[in-house]
Amino acid sequence: MKLHCHRPALTTAFQVVGGVVPTRTPKEILRSVKLQAAGGTVTLTGTDTEVGIRYEIPGVEAEGDVTALLPAARMMSILRELTDEGVDLEITADAVWVRSGSSEFKLAAADPAEFPEVAAFQDSQYHVVPGRGLREMIRRTLFATDEESTRYALGGVLVELSGDAIALAATDSRRLAVAKSACRAEGAKLEPPHPVVPSKAMQLIERSIADDDEEVWLAVHQNDVVVRSGASTISSQLVQGRFPRYADVIPRDSNVIIDLLVGPFHSAVRQAQIVTDEESRGVDFVFGNGKLTLISQAADVGQSKIEVPIPYDGDELRILFDPRFVADFLRVLDPEQQVRLHLIDAESAAVFRVEDAYTYVVMPLSRDR
Repeated sequence: MKLHCHRPALTTAFQVVGGVVPTRTPKEILRSVKLQAAGGTVTLTGTDTEVGIRYEIPGVEAEGDVTALLPAARMMSILRELTDEGVDLEITADAVWVRSGSSEFKLAAADPAEFPEVAAFQDSQYHVVPGRGLREMIRRTLFATDEESTRYALGGVLVELSGDAIALAATDSRRLAVAKSACRAEGAKLEPPHPVVPSKAMQLIERSIADDDEEVWLAVHQNDVVVRSGASTISSQLVQGRFPRYADVIPRDSNVIIDLLVGPFHSAVRQAQIVTDEESRGVDFVFGNGKLTLISQAADVGQSKIEVPIPYDGDELRILFDPRFVADFLRVLDPEQQVRLHLIDAESAAVFRVEDAYTYVVMPLSRDR
């Protein structure tokens, strides 16, 4: 059986599906990608048994229906090195031949019947989220997860859905990120659970959104979630465990409110990080006299003092933060954006807000560390 593909399209498909293929696994078959060709469309499938992805390539010339297992890493290496626009695959009982231009490769073939099934999107009731909005929400929350935590729910992102809104929340118990956007429900009125989606699946979903204007379809089931984005369909088991009641940790009141421009603020935080080490991660954020002063000191490194003008002339307020947590938040924002910082005192959580769509909470460090 033979098929002819557009090499750049096949390369893109392998890059997307390769994101779920495990590099280390006792199940050797999971290092492969399943290829199925039918009706002029090729579907590539990859999985680590917990997260799976299907990617469709239309407009393929195929002689009948084709099913094969391709070694993911070697196929990706071959496709990267080829230069012709077209690539031909020939599938036999014991081998896969790859030909393009003057290049020819013969790869061992495994039995595709042994490969685990990966769910397709077949739901009639689901939520629709704008691609640009969902990708931005994932970027603004994913970094706050904690995959090393013994509390499994902290290793994923909470997804809260209603008929016309979606909120993502992530926390590692020291900081919290919450992002919101509009959405719409298709089909009957939906009352889904609030699933916690693993970090790996959220990364794949973000990467799968190739067009800002495309819509992403999200179907939540009791134990898994299936997401359709353009040519990709991602399915994932849900994280077990209870996600914290995150709304309870967001302070409702504040004594000080300061508007900050992301670019200069981020630059100052990055500079303050330079003179820190594993023993002294903390940086003093001193607000007062129309400026923010960042002071860091490490015994075996040195010290630094960075000043940024800010619109605040109230009483001096000194708070000790881990600068990595502040920098992570600023990194996902545009340098021209304004953030509003809400403070209570040196011991209480600080709240950064970007309009109404994004809230980031950071706990200060204790000075007796």
